[in-house]
Amino acid sequence: MDDSADLSWETLATDIDYRCPGFDVRRDEVRFPDSETDGFHYVDEPPAVVVLPFTPDGDVVVIDEWRQAVGRVNRGLPAGTVEPEDAGGPEDAEDPDGDAADLEAAAARELAEETGYEAAAFERLTTVEPTNGMANAVHHHFLATGCEPTADRDLDHNESIAVETVPYDDLLEAVVDDGLRDGRAVTAVLWYELTRR
Repeated sequence: MDDSADLSWETLATDIDYRCPGFDVRRDEVRFPDSETDGFHYVDEPPAVVVLPFTPDGDVVVIDEWRQAVGRVNRGLPAGTVEPEDAGGPEDAEDPDGDAADLEAAAARELAEETGYEAAAFERLTTVEPTNGMANAVHHHFLATGCEPTADRDLDHNESIAVETVPYDDLLEAVVDDGLRDGRAVTAVLWYELTRR
């Protein structure tokens, strides 16, 4: 965009208003293009990976997980935060664009921990900012192929997850008929459908 400088806000100061596991609430003091100033709150969270895992037979490994924010079990895909151990150091895990090898390591870890499956290969699908009006979240989507149940699951204390495999066409149909409501999963399936099939 040619006029992006005319639209930019200047960050004058920043601070964390609230910390909790998984994310912080940050407040920036900003100056708008018209020179007015104000505070802007947003969710500050580390980058994450989302995995679309295919078995050798072409089925997709999905998870059903309790989601407290919406008060129900939600069908989705393995996903989670890029951790410092996935990267060369803590500073690398904070890089929203991430190193390809570090992100693939995070995708492999999340797939194994949440489902017990391991992939023969990973391929980067896309990177999105799903809610950039209220959060700085960056989600890196991966395609995982040749997935077999050869790992030990290692769920966090606050994860309630069941694992299932479903035909890909059934998962795609669920996107269209509102059976799949998780935005990360919908993005991964549609990106795969539009670019890989």
